[in-house]
Parts: sequence; C-alpha cells; structure tokens
Amino acid sequence: MKAIVISAHGGPEVLTVTELPDPVAATGEVLVRVKAFGLNHAEAYMRSGAWGPVAAVPGIECAGLVEADPSGELPVGTKVVAILGGMGRTRNGSYAELVSVPAANVVAVNSPLPWSDLAAVPEVYATAYSALHGNLTLGVGETLLVRGATSSLGQAAVNLAAHHGATVLATTRHSANAPLLKELGASDVLVDDGCLAEQVERRSLAVDALLDIVGNTVLRDSLAAVGPRGRVCQVGFLGGFEPVKDFDPIADLPSGVRLSFFGSAFVLGTPAFPLSDVPLDEIYAQVEAGYLRARPTRVFRFEEIVEAHRVMESGRALGKMVVTLD
Repeated sequence: MKAIVISAHGGPEVLTVTELPDPVAATGEVLVRVKAFGLNHAEAYMRSGAWGPVAAVPGIECAGLVEADPSGELPVGTKVVAILGGMGRTRNGSYAELVSVPAANVVAVNSPLPWSDLAAVPEVYATAYSALHGNLTLGVGETLLVRGATSSLGQAAVNLAAHHGATVLATTRHSANAPLLKELGASDVLVDDGCLAEQVERRSLAVDALLDIVGNTVLRDSLAAVGPRGRVCQVGFLGGFEPVKDFDPIADLPSGVRLSFFGSAFVLGTPAFPLSDVPLDEIYAQVEAGYLRARPTRVFRFEEIVEAHRVMESGRALGKMVVTLD
C-alpha cells in the first residue's frame, strides 16, 4: 500500500510517501480502506518528536470503507470513520491507503456527505462533544467561553455549544477572525491578550464554563475568568507543553471552581469513554442540513502532505483541513 511515513523527527519535509506492506486486521480490529483523513496538530507534534517515539505512519483519524472485519460485525464495504485507538502513536496511523484500527474506535456512519466532509468531523467533534457534555456538563442557557476558538477544535466547540442553546463567547488573537467566529454561533468575540479574566470582569460577563484549548500557559488566567462554581476543562496545548510553574491549588484554584482535563487521544474508544456516547450520525445530519459548519476549509491531495503540514503549522488554516486519497 501507499503510505506517508515520518522519515526522521523534524519539520514537514520529513513526511515521505512510500510503499509499505498491507496491514492485516487481527482479532478485535477492523481494516479500513482510507478515503480521506483529517489533519490535526497532534500529528505535527508526533512528527517533530515532541511526544517522543511514535509509529512510523502518522494520522489519528480517517473516513473510509471496511476492507475486513474478522468479527463479521461490519460487512466489507461499510462506510465508517475511525478515531484514535493508538493510531499514529502506538500503531501505524491513517496517512495510508489502509489502516488497521481497534474495533472500539471504528464507527459505521450513514451520512451521504462526501469523503472530505466526513473526514473533517470525527476527532474534533468527538473531542468537543465529550468535553462540553461530559466534563463541563454544559446546560442550555449557560455561558461558555471557548479559549482558542479559531482552531478546528475550537470552531467545533463553538458550533456545538451554540447549537445546544448556550451563549458562546469565543477568543482569538486577531480581531479579523471575529466574523468567522460569529458565523459559527459566537455571540461575542474577545481578543485574547493573555488577560481574559480582566476583560471578563471589566465587561461584567458571567462565565459558567470555559473550554481551554490554549492550555498551560494561560491556565491560571482561565481559572480566574469563570464565575463562582464555574467549570474549566483543558483540552489542548496550543500555547505549548511547558508545565505550569509552581502551580498551587490553594492559591491558584478559586474556591468552588472545578478544573478537569479531557485527553481524547488516551481515552476515546475505551470502556469508560465509548464512541457510542458521541452522536456522530446526528452531527453529520446537522452538518448536511447546514446547522453545523464543519466542512473543511481546505482539501489536499495525498502527495501534498508536506504543504498541508506547513499550512497547518503556519496558523493559516482557520479551520479543519483534510487530505483525500481518491
């Protein structure tokens, strides 16, 4: 099969198209013929070596057709999406014509959307949905602040929360992105200068929940931005991996505020966090109807993977990008 491998840790140029033996699905796995895959910052971290030794073939999600299922549960030719399950990290991932995935991380879908649209949804929408409803238990009418909202995960969160009936405040580092976020459902947009708590207080905003995709560099400020008994969920590290220096729960965690973390790469598809908890078919139906704006901002060919990673790391994507194999 044709596959993209990490030839050495480094920049986008280390991604190389090559030929590899076709994988075989073992018991408890499903072999998927990949039609399209989404691009994720996690794959750039793996490629660069930031996460240590990883599988040769990157890619943490895809959309495609079942090539083989030893259990017989999914017939050959079934349209599916596959998410995580160690792909790209502990086992070869979806940057290939074929990928073998744990069965618990493969979901049949009934949507008529094209492959590029199908591949734009799984990881970011499953992560956003899980964090919003599982960690933050976001209620209708509550106010959610999405920090890092112009990322593909942030846009998914804005989309889902607004459609759920929450009032959404979204952040961006550049005011020019405000119209995009308002189109997704944000009622207001804040320019993130690193001091959101001050902005929230100055504007007398009441924040019930905060989804933080920027991460450790702004954690203290995020905790201070929510109201009494507010909830903060960290789901990303766009600001970098450096730990929070001298974090002291007594001094830094306001009384009554709840802090949680959702690491989709480690838990989605496990018994505690089954993919059946995420209503993917419903989400796809909402995308098809135009209620959710989840279509990719840019589509690349398989051979354009180096350029795709360059665009992703430049911050010019402003949404989800995908690669198609047809």
